[in-house]
Amino acid sequence: MSGGQQDRPPEQGRPKPAKRRVQERAQQLREQSQLLKPAEPHEFGRPDVTEHEFGNRRYLVAQVEPLDVDGTRTVTIGSALWLVALLVLLPFHETLEESGRQWWLWTCVAGFAFGMAGLEYCRRRRRTLRGRVTSDS
Repeated sequence: MSGGQQDRPPEQGRPKPAKRRVQERAQQLREQSQLLKPAEPHEFGRPDVTEHEFGNRRYLVAQVEPLDVDGTRTVTIGSALWLVALLVLLPFHETLEESGRQWWLWTCVAGFAFGMAGLEYCRRRRRTLRGRVTSDS
């Protein structure tokens, strides 16, 4: 080649410097077995904890089950709150109508109605999930 440029081999086979550093650090962590190791057992019957170390930070992650898998409780509480809001606003119906805020009542009605539809959906989903667990066992 002319113009003072030297012939260079293609850089396709070589990793980039940042990538190389990450690969080297991952290899060091693997050798030190710090990438993923269980923490010391807990004495009070709490769930198992796994320790993850990324760079210079350490994270403890507990192996726990989610509390509300099917969402029934959450939807029930939300629907009840919409109903309470409707009942609180109902005595102020005329005031809300005069001030142009009657839509507040309709929002509460819609929230409660959609909550009831969502509750039925969650109940069906719960029955389906329980059926799967029973048939899998």
